Amino acid sequence: MNSLEHAQQLIRFDSTCHRSNLGISDYVEQLLQSLSCETERIEYHDDNGELKVNVLGKRGSGQKGLAWFGHTDVVVSDDWAIKEHGPFEPTVRDGRLYGRGSTDMKGPIACMLAALESVRDQDLKHPIYISCSSDEEINHRGAIEIAKRSQIYQQLVQGDAYGIVGEPTELDVVYAHKGGCQIFVTSRGKAAHSSTRDGVNSNWAMIPFLQEIKTLYDATESDEHWMDREFDPPTICLNLGINDHTQAVNITAPQSVCTICFRPMPQTDVDELIRRVSSSAAQHGLDFELRSRNPAFHRDPESDFVRQCVTMASERPARTVAYGSEASNFCDVRHLIVLGPGNILQAHKSDEWISLEQLEKGEQVYLLLLEQFCL
Repeated sequence: MNSLEHAQQLIRFDSTCHRSNLGISDYVEQLLQSLSCETERIEYHDDNGELKVNVLGKRGSGQKGLAWFGHTDVVVSDDWAIKEHGPFEPTVRDGRLYGRGSTDMKGPIACMLAALESVRDQDLKHPIYISCSSDEEINHRGAIEIAKRSQIYQQLVQGDAYGIVGEPTELDVVYAHKGGCQIFVTSRGKAAHSSTRDGVNSNWAMIPFLQEIKTLYDATESDEHWMDREFDPPTICLNLGINDHTQAVNITAPQSVCTICFRPMPQTDVDELIRRVSSSAAQHGLDFELRSRNPAFHRDPESDFVRQCVTMASERPARTVAYGSEASNFCDVRHLIVLGPGNILQAHKSDEWISLEQLEKGEQVYLLLLEQFCL
């Protein structure tokens, strides 16, 4: 099958991130086995009890080689806007493949599977590795589990394999991206009818904390200390959300939850940011929880590996991006880039699509990389 056919098969699986990805993982594992790969499963249950499955494959033996990393989960599709077909009904129209995950990132997976299929009958001088993880769209737990528990991952690290994370970059080589931190701060109160004095409104304690976080936000947007001009935008993009979960306007809010997300860059003092938020929360009697912390990713843009990949991919200069990927979690892979077909601007949208041209080019680029590093 070519990349389009593989992508259509993958999109048909509803692998929304809050559900189990068992079905698509079984499919990928069987496909890898049919292409002469030895496979490995890394399983766990998420906080809601859903079974999550990571599948890794390896073909060939020896040192070096090429390792490709992707994820099978997709974001929710409740806002899908195309009436003619659903999000998990792959549809080709006007040179585009529509469907949830077409860009992020079942299209890139399809390109790698098609490239692997193209070399199925050829002898390898160096091994090929493929990793398809879960929960990238939530907290990267799948990648974290792989790095912690996978024997195949340890083999590719020890063999010093070259690595590619297949997030959509329009086939530009990405040598650096921002990380991600998620913090939850909760104020506790007591629900009661607002006409009485029996309740405690949790929002009142939250307000002074929010004022301090606004001051912190202003500093990160204006002080060069918190910036890195290698990125666009050059700031940590601190984002804040509020929800008091009250069911009616005449109830004192029993809890108020503030979510804070920021995207650190390689030189960002993450510990200082976390300390300031934690200290402010404690000062105002609020609960603090660091939900996730994924570091920024950075490799030498002048390295031989980056230069080689640029030549085989878009031939445009290697660049940085503001979003994150599982490259944050595979820090033991010395030679690592982000490189995939599709445009990140189409990811997560209510009419997500990838161009057929990008699928075809992605398959060709991945095949060139396999020929360069494995054949």
